[in-house]
Amino acid sequence: MADKTTKSRLLSGGNPQIPKGDGDAPVQAYLAAIPGWKRAIAERLDALIGQQVPDVRKAVKWNSPFYGAPDAEGWFLSFHCFDRYLKVTFFRGQSLQPVPPEASKSQDTRYVHLREDGDFNEAQLADWVKQASSLPGERL
Repeated sequence: MADKTTKSRLLSGGNPQIPKGDGDAPVQAYLAAIPGWKRAIAERLDALIGQQVPDVRKAVKWNSPFYGAPDAEGWFLSFHCFDRYLKVTFFRGQSLQPVPPEASKSQDTRYVHLREDGDFNEAQLADWVKQASSLPGERL
């Protein structure tokens, strides 16, 4: 039987086209289909989220992994592949301290861009994940 990751089509920016689904399996399929340097960073991010939020809820929606607090509705974080970075979305990012650096059209949402050099402040990212998981989730 063929591995499902080999059937993934890459969209612009190298973002894998993965069928939507709930749970860890679709997220792992998404991670496995990410090309090149972005895969290692995405796997680090997924592991960091799991460390900070035990029993985190996971899903793939709109060709992006989503993460939610175990006992809450909605989502606190998502990410998406672009050519030069992974865009990490904090849906309630304006409530985080310090506020993540990248602005959004949505007043409450903030972003962090993780780039190829893999040099990002993991402690700060872990703190943002922990903070974000305690806020009301975004219902999508």
